[in-house]
Amino acid sequence: MTTIRRTLTVAVLSLALVAPAFAQTRGVTAEDYFAFETLGDPHFSPDGATIAYVVTTVDQKQNRRRSEIWTVAADGSRPPTAMTTAPQSSNAPRWSPDGKAIAFLSARPAAGDGNGDIPRNQVWLLSLSGGEPRRVTNLANGVSAFQWSPDGTTLVVVSRSGPSDTAKSPSDVRHYLHANYKFNDSGWFDDKKTHLWVTGVATGRSTQVTSGDDWNDSDPQWSPDSRRIAFVSDRTGKAFDEGHNTDVWVIDAGGGALTKISDHTTGDNSPRWSPDGQTIAFVSAVPEKTHPKIWLASSAGGSASRLAADGIDLIPSGLRWAEGGKALYFETGYHGTSRLYRVDLAARRASPIATGDRTVHLVDINEPSATLGPGRILYAVNDPTHPDDLYVADLNGRNQKQLTHLNDALLKQLNVVPVERVPYKGADGWDVDGFFMKPAGWEAGKKYPMILTIHGGPAGQFGFDWYHEFQVYASHGWAVFFTNPRGSTGYGETFERGIELNWGGKDYVDIMNGVDAILAKYAWIDRDRLGVTGGSYGGFMTNWIISHTNRDIHFRAAVTLRSISNFVSDDGTRDGAYGHADDFQGDIFDKFDLYWDRSPLKYVKNVKTPTLVLHSDNDYRVPIEQGEQWFRALRHFGVPSEIVFFPRENHNLTRTGEPKHLVESINWQVYWFERYINGNANAVPPDAPSRTATTSTNQDR
Repeated sequence: MTTIRRTLTVAVLSLALVAPAFAQTRGVTAEDYFAFETLGDPHFSPDGATIAYVVTTVDQKQNRRRSEIWTVAADGSRPPTAMTTAPQSSNAPRWSPDGKAIAFLSARPAAGDGNGDIPRNQVWLLSLSGGEPRRVTNLANGVSAFQWSPDGTTLVVVSRSGPSDTAKSPSDVRHYLHANYKFNDSGWFDDKKTHLWVTGVATGRSTQVTSGDDWNDSDPQWSPDSRRIAFVSDRTGKAFDEGHNTDVWVIDAGGGALTKISDHTTGDNSPRWSPDGQTIAFVSAVPEKTHPKIWLASSAGGSASRLAADGIDLIPSGLRWAEGGKALYFETGYHGTSRLYRVDLAARRASPIATGDRTVHLVDINEPSATLGPGRILYAVNDPTHPDDLYVADLNGRNQKQLTHLNDALLKQLNVVPVERVPYKGADGWDVDGFFMKPAGWEAGKKYPMILTIHGGPAGQFGFDWYHEFQVYASHGWAVFFTNPRGSTGYGETFERGIELNWGGKDYVDIMNGVDAILAKYAWIDRDRLGVTGGSYGGFMTNWIISHTNRDIHFRAAVTLRSISNFVSDDGTRDGAYGHADDFQGDIFDKFDLYWDRSPLKYVKNVKTPTLVLHSDNDYRVPIEQGEQWFRALRHFGVPSEIVFFPRENHNLTRTGEPKHLVESINWQVYWFERYINGNANAVPPDAPSRTATTSTNQDR
């Protein structure tokens, strides 16, 4: 298909959703998800003048997401322009070192493909001088990631290989030798493992440079001289037997012997070469389960690693060198926000660059130079009333400029609700952050219900982020309260490890103290019409709350998603095998009674709250039997309850599930709260034949 370049302005104006200027705003609906444009993976061109990024939309008729690559002038002087248009998605744009082409991943067909060939992601090359994209790789199992060599002649790509590539088994059974044989996102393992290939850009010839049937190789990074590749792998032989000892390795671009760079017995990850090629920075938690730190090691190997900075009680991600090797930048969560930090390597100190009550992520850096001028940073920003857009700023975070306005046309129609931070005291007097949203259209003198929602993890955080489902709750006239109890990230290692031996203990007190604080602050909340919901750990806590709350407040409805109900059966059946030893100071064989004591199922006879259970057929993180046990126990004790199974979905239904299922999961929550909080006996479930389907009109973009 001919590459068509069209501006974002035209794309926005073509939306059938654009409303007249005089139209009234409306509440956010679940179906608005079909119209959202999602930004991802931005990168500066080598000269810093242009930015390539990905925009993902939903094709509602085909029930799938479709991604295109766009570019925009870094100074905002030109409107955004689409660089790819094809029925198949295009992702992972990477500029060639000379800035004359963009390589990307796509499963689009190429000339010579057979009709029976399975579409797989391959690397394609689009010349900015014009013409059709050219397929560079042709690997049998496709490509999941790649990186240009600095000299622009070669790619290192990640693909999969295994014995069945050359010799097929006569049986269709699944046969395993190791304890880890499934993963939530990918399902049941086959015999293939991820390894590295190098591919000539001009010839398309690929050579496999790493191999092995008992480990995966990932995150390849070229040395500045294009001669060596750093990557991550657990070569202990225990990678699939509950092993966590990944290391950073270096191999010559032509293959050969490996050099071990990292020196820890815990997981070492995210290798990044210094500009002079002498040092590799990486991230590692020492000891295991502590907060990871940034380490520096010689790229020649054989020497002890050293800390890059002191006193960093944060979780670094998106690590990258900058300023000619004088600094490292990383992204991290902080007190309900996401920020960018700079590490001054000479001073061994970290300080925030991009801050505020918002989420800053997807960072790229354009280095300062004599020819290019002062360096700049590029990042995506969202907040409670705006999904992600693209921004640029000086290296110090000043002079910020917004470059995209992806969802402005839709947002102008919507009555979105801001978020207020509500600090309070949790168990033991610990400081805990709560976050609160008023109902859309709030009026003084009226009483409103409230939904308490609890995040997963528990290692995660709520805060100043875009939460579509929370906006839907608010649009239905419900206040929304969410909180970061102990166990949450963004508040330091002591706070995060405060969950140890406290599942259903002090974390419960943290959450319920927040509910008390909100009820005391806002007398207009109807304490007799409260709902509670959450997914994963949040589902566990939802189950725990309704089986333990004996206060003078009443949870009239609960929706529990992908929830743990029984730790005894969860361990050994989930993808992580025995995953709670650090939380309970031992595995189930040492602490059986404690695992049962912390299982909501033990206390199910106390539940009176009508409960909706949502679970996915292919959830390997919290197996489906967890939802089944909870639902059947509720029915056994006469609690009004229903269960909904989502076919083909895994633990990430509400993040990356099929668009129709993702929207329907929100509508199931709305249905249940309408029925039991609003007392609407006529509330219609999403699967009812009589329900009028709400459709989006964003198909004619």
